[in-house]
Amino acid sequence: MARFSSLRDAVAEHIHDGDTVALEGFTHLIPFAAGQEIIRQRRMDLTLVRMTPDIIYDQLIGMGCARKLIFSWAGNPGAGSLHRFRDAVEHSVPHVLEIEEHSHAGMATRYQAGASGLPFGMLRGYAGTDLATITPTISWVTCPFTGENLAAVPALRPDVGVICAQQADRDGNVMMWGITGVQKEAVLASHHSIVLVEEIVDAFSPHTNGVVLPSWVIDDVCVVPSGSYPSYAQDYSQRAGAFYAQWEPISKDREKFLAWMDEHVLATKDHAEFLASLDPALLEDVDD
Repeated sequence: MARFSSLRDAVAEHIHDGDTVALEGFTHLIPFAAGQEIIRQRRMDLTLVRMTPDIIYDQLIGMGCARKLIFSWAGNPGAGSLHRFRDAVEHSVPHVLEIEEHSHAGMATRYQAGASGLPFGMLRGYAGTDLATITPTISWVTCPFTGENLAAVPALRPDVGVICAQQADRDGNVMMWGITGVQKEAVLASHHSIVLVEEIVDAFSPHTNGVVLPSWVIDDVCVVPSGSYPSYAQDYSQRAGAFYAQWEPISKDREKFLAWMDEHVLATKDHAEFLASLDPALLEDVDD
């Protein structure tokens, strides 16, 4: 059953050096606050998993937290590249980073297999491509009913799955809505889970595309307002476009990156202090 705890305590208990950790979110509800808390607690040698790693994974990789990245697309959406990620792949800075690349469909299939308790999942998506020649976790199976040759990918079972959602009720059930990506599957596939929410409510209201995760599949619920900043939580906040644009020059220069991380992440005790450390213009500027 879910318990209510601080983000600091949840990360300290569940995320350890060498773990496989999935911080999922697609366009919005990206758990930035959790990624930065992992950095504050100096977790290392992590295998990071995410369908679309963006700035928070650039920060984790640049600070030396990651040993391996399992992913399907990576970039600073709408603004540029992930230069700390590129530096790790191209120049082994701050150290060697192993990568395992899949398509979006392949990642979703792997999460679904993990959530279903299956050893692997199947898809047609890799037929006719050469990704299987560079990704060892793609194989092929023959359908026993039709004889069709299908791609097979192993289930993803992270040690810890971390997501953001809009609300939790007082029993620890969680509700999210909007673009929900593979957050549900990531929680169900993981051995432990941490959910950051905007607020606690007495009862949920119906929402289009709403997903409810019962308390018994969640370890910790952490109330972290704006925990997805600079991404957004539908009906609570908007995407901070200026932050994404600003990250491009910061990420390009390693010394500038390290100075920024020291000032805004390592020198702050939690997400509220992180937000307070930023230029107010970054908090006010949003995408239309």
